[in-house]
Amino acid sequence: MEFLTAFETLIGKVGAFAWGPPMLILLVGTGFWLTFALRGIQFTQLFHSLYLALVKRKEDTDEPGDITHFQALMTALSATVGTGNIAGVATAIAAGGPGALFWMWITGLVGMATKYAEAVLAVKYRVTDENGEMSGGPMYYISKGLNMPWLGTVFAVFAAIAAFGIGNMVQSNSVADAVEATFNVPTFATGLLLMAFTGFVVLGGIKKIGKVTGVLVPIMIVFYMAGALIIILMNISGVPGALAFIVEQAFTPTAATGGFAGAGVMMAIRMGVARGVFSNESGLGSAPIAAAAAQTKSPVSQALVSMTQTFIDTIVVCTMTGLVLILTGAWSSGHTGAELTTVAFQAGIPGGAYIVTIGLILFAYSTILGWCYYGEKSIEYLFGRVAVMPYRIVFVIFVGVGAVAKLGLVWNLSDTFNGLMAIPNLIGLLLLTPVIVKETNAYFKNKMTKME
Repeated sequence: MEFLTAFETLIGKVGAFAWGPPMLILLVGTGFWLTFALRGIQFTQLFHSLYLALVKRKEDTDEPGDITHFQALMTALSATVGTGNIAGVATAIAAGGPGALFWMWITGLVGMATKYAEAVLAVKYRVTDENGEMSGGPMYYISKGLNMPWLGTVFAVFAAIAAFGIGNMVQSNSVADAVEATFNVPTFATGLLLMAFTGFVVLGGIKKIGKVTGVLVPIMIVFYMAGALIIILMNISGVPGALAFIVEQAFTPTAATGGFAGAGVMMAIRMGVARGVFSNESGLGSAPIAAAAAQTKSPVSQALVSMTQTFIDTIVVCTMTGLVLILTGAWSSGHTGAELTTVAFQAGIPGGAYIVTIGLILFAYSTILGWCYYGEKSIEYLFGRVAVMPYRIVFVIFVGVGAVAKLGLVWNLSDTFNGLMAIPNLIGLLLLTPVIVKETNAYFKNKMTKME
């Protein structure tokens, strides 16, 4: 018992560092630096990026890669659009006030440049494994681009461990609790169903994951957004005031009201940045693993698609959740997390609680699919292709374990290793910035030459 207590204390201290102010400053600071180095590419190329991602979808191509641009985007979105969009936004506003949403926007906007940079390096330094599939991500661009294979190994270890927590047991536990509370289904039954559905998809590899997420992710986002949009439209006259309130509260302390205890500006900044990074994962190094599988010859074309992931996750989905919380007045009720979002949706429209529960199920399940791929690619980097299938099987088993387990230590472990992933990744991004800029300039110079 003493050892376990000491271990939990150690993990708590490491976790406090991994998600503490210095790391959050480094994550956002890297985004600002890349925004400067790339001349605000997330603003100048936003509409072109959305066109490439959502309109110009090449489903059949002879370009190298395993899945299409769109499927790579949906796989990455499957892992990032999750409980953070439902519970994370609510937690940020419940602790930091409405102004926290403004700082989530800032984190998302600069995070788009980070996500772009990650994808450029992921495609540029990817390799073809013995099965002919693409493998890439921070472990590869750190190893090949910086010639620091030991640091690539550190990232892969952190990612493989984090996948079992934040991308597995925490998600299945959230689904099991929500289903039991709403539909009175035993947690073990939910765990068995999740195991079956997860195994059916992930045992088929990235092509199966890409096909499923390519269908599931748009449906789940549209479903959740439709519910939020109905509430927003029903309160449309209050939207300008809500937006002004968010900006105002970002720079002034939020007074205590209702069940809200009040919050200072620093708390709004801290919660907005922390939940923003946690939601969109910009800088953590997870999404470029999916980007590396895209069918493309150009690192930049996939990177433009990849950066729309952060835009959709934070600027669109998180904003809609935040507006619902504020327009319904639920933000000051004293609730927090998924419970607060449920209260807000239920107050907004009849049956709103079911929208949140079903959304939570779909979001969490898609996160499990995306993170299984991240984890297996990390294991492949460490031990070779032979370790992939055993990893998938163990991963599926732990989905069931998570549904019925008490997850205090598991959550702390996964949260800690999820944050630690950022350290080697940010080192790679900062030191390889000249490569990112060179690739970008060459792409747009070639594009302009073809237009002449």
